[in-house]
Amino acid sequence: MITTLNLSKTYNGNQVLNIQSLDIPKGQSFGLVGNNGAGKTTYFSLLLDLIQPTTGFIKSNDVQVDKSEDWKPFTSAFIDETFLIGYLTPEEYFYFIGDLRNQNKTDVDALVAQFSDFFHDEILGKKKFLRDLSKGNQKKAGIVAALIGNPEVIILDEPFANLDPTTQIRLKGIIKNLAEKQGVTVLVSSHDLSHVTDVCERIVVLEKGKIVKDLQTSEATLKELELHFSGGAEV
Repeated sequence: MITTLNLSKTYNGNQVLNIQSLDIPKGQSFGLVGNNGAGKTTYFSLLLDLIQPTTGFIKSNDVQVDKSEDWKPFTSAFIDETFLIGYLTPEEYFYFIGDLRNQNKTDVDALVAQFSDFFHDEILGKKKFLRDLSKGNQKKAGIVAALIGNPEVIILDEPFANLDPTTQIRLKGIIKNLAEKQGVTVLVSSHDLSHVTDVCERIVVLEKGKIVKDLQTSEATLKELELHFSGGAEV
């Protein structure tokens, strides 16, 4: 589904990403972890053609993302609140995204209604602009908006940050359902190792822009990751 080859990104002579090869099959829940500056957001930005690669390429469903826009109809993402339109209400924003993805208001209402528990009665019908919502509620709106239009690829950067524990648990269920039952390819980055091991069947560790681990998730994965990030000492 997603193929990365000889991909690098350099800023002012400083290489921040260097991935020789990475393949993510369709329907995989894929986690990307690493410390600040490891290259996680850079990789997602390249995948979404927000920045240009220095060398190499990413193909999504055989479409090279920096050469064609044909990947956009089947791809969605929520990276941060800059993806939102602050002067719209959540309902207006959902309809706007629906219109972009050829979904009518009935389609959008039906999908959004499935996430009433996730919204916890804090998003809809409040007559608030997105810019006036808390960071956590902005994130909830952005994540659900990314699900509109039945995308085949969904990219979520730090989706668990700023969410309360109940919402984090509900989000885990949403991500698992997307990959396991709907066959969606879900890419998640997170600083929280326990969350990413809970929802991702495969986890790649980046350090200074390079892949240093590529793990199929098992009962031992969380411990292995904790040992890696603690410098090998028991934790």
